[in-house]
Amino acid sequence: MFTGLVEGIGKVKAIARRGADLRLTVAPLLDMSDVRTGDSISVSGVCLTVTNIQTRALTVDVSGETLSRSTLGHLRLADEVNLERALRFTDRLGGHLVSGHVDGVGSLLKKEEQQRSWILKIAMEAALSRYVIEKGSIAVDGISLTVNRCEKGAFEVNVIPETGRVTTILKKKVGDLVNIETDLIGKYVEKFMQKAYPSAPERGSSDISEDMLKEYGFGEKSK
Repeated sequence: MFTGLVEGIGKVKAIARRGADLRLTVAPLLDMSDVRTGDSISVSGVCLTVTNIQTRALTVDVSGETLSRSTLGHLRLADEVNLERALRFTDRLGGHLVSGHVDGVGSLLKKEEQQRSWILKIAMEAALSRYVIEKGSIAVDGISLTVNRCEKGAFEVNVIPETGRVTTILKKKVGDLVNIETDLIGKYVEKFMQKAYPSAPERGSSDISEDMLKEYGFGEKSK
């Protein structure tokens, strides 16, 4: 589990294909001397297990499933990635709960500077829109961000100078791909609702209405 508060940047030092999988070696540009083999680490939002430690570098294995859901298969030597060590129980939760289990890949539609911050508009799979709400949380390349606006198939976030300084996000250009992880809590709520109300409209349905909510006990006045 992670917070989405990226600690710093690493550079891709080596890439080795292993059939459908990938072995990735990253050189952190920050002190990660306490990382041990077997630890979890977020690499641009993807939770991976450290399989080997070298001098000023660490190696992780990336499965074919992870490659199909993320941007890691597009990495090249010397590319930069966002790094965050796993959350400890004694840590403050300054961002939001991020699992590192990426939902899919988005693409940067707009990058606009406003005062000292940047507004980014990012396209995503329309099916993920149901988990994105205005002023909710979302992880982009492992960065915990607040959704300014959302629409079907896209959302906007604001990036402050500090976030831009310690991450790769402002180095992205329009058209570049990013990893998207939507809010974890929303997925569990949806799952519980499906079990509690099996005859309710299926996921992605637009048939939610005031009458439907009343049918399932929402909005009724207490007696």
